[in-house]
Amino acid sequence: MFGWFKSTPFVDAQFGEFRRSRGAWRGTLTLEGVGSVPLVLSGDRAAPAADALCIARTIPSGYASWRPMIERELFEHYSPYAEAAAEEAASSTPSEFPRIDSAASVWPHTAIRYVQVSPLSGELTIEIGYRVAWDEEHTLGARLRDGRMLELCGSVLAP
Repeated sequence: MFGWFKSTPFVDAQFGEFRRSRGAWRGTLTLEGVGSVPLVLSGDRAAPAADALCIARTIPSGYASWRPMIERELFEHYSPYAEAAAEEAASSTPSEFPRIDSAASVWPHTAIRYVQVSPLSGELTIEIGYRVAWDEEHTLGARLRDGRMLELCGSVLAP
């Protein structure tokens, strides 16, 4: 009945097929060392925004250079959780909590849920959503613009 309201899939030479769902274009992206992850782009009913697609094209090659910035932020986020877990372990039965000794050691305890390119404060921004072992209640959003880390948001919703 409402088939004429559905957007036609969009096919990109680099990323393959995108389908519009819940107000965004959804496809996949491959990151070295990670594999295939959901990619979400802003755009109108006809296609992903050209500038969002252009920014998305930089992600596979830029990700390796962003990892040191992201891991520092993730480790900083981890530290208070580790301190709280150590205090809890001293006063009761220790729980299973990851031991991470350096920023570079965060990666085995993380998983990318999605990568999104959408406006934030009026400017297109890359957000990489991470699930982390030390904070099971939240998805963390590493937000980047022009190759610079803007922030690690401690609680984001998957798009």
